[in-house]
Amino acid sequence: MTIDYTWRGPFTDDELEPIHADAFDRPMLAEPGWRNQVGAHSLGWVTARDGAGALVGFVNVAWDGGVHAFVLDTVVAAAWRRRGIATELVAIAEREARAAGCEWLHVDFEPHLTAFYLEACGFRSTSAGVIELGAT
Repeated sequence: MTIDYTWRGPFTDDELEPIHADAFDRPMLAEPGWRNQVGAHSLGWVTARDGAGALVGFVNVAWDGGVHAFVLDTVVAAAWRRRGIATELVAIAEREARAAGCEWLHVDFEPHLTAFYLEACGFRSTSAGVIELGAT
């Protein structure tokens, strides 16, 4: 299994949207706008591509323009899960955020991802708060 990881690697909405929709169990968006959104507002992102060049994983690294970076949208295509790809995506995100001068890398996640983020990726648990704005 050869996977190529690239910081700020090229990607298209057509590549990312199906992986993201599947990972978050939601319908695909007709016009997702991932490329423009990430390019305009993120410190960077990491792409993972298989030996044939297909996008199989992605993580976004948003930031506050200062010392805080945020891991968002860690996704891996279903056929490629449980092979360490997501862990490597987050490790590269951590390395690149550190290289950019960030002092903190934050992540929030649902309870079923606790072992992944706290054990596999090395985050530690902290107190935090959240308000769900889109609840219906």
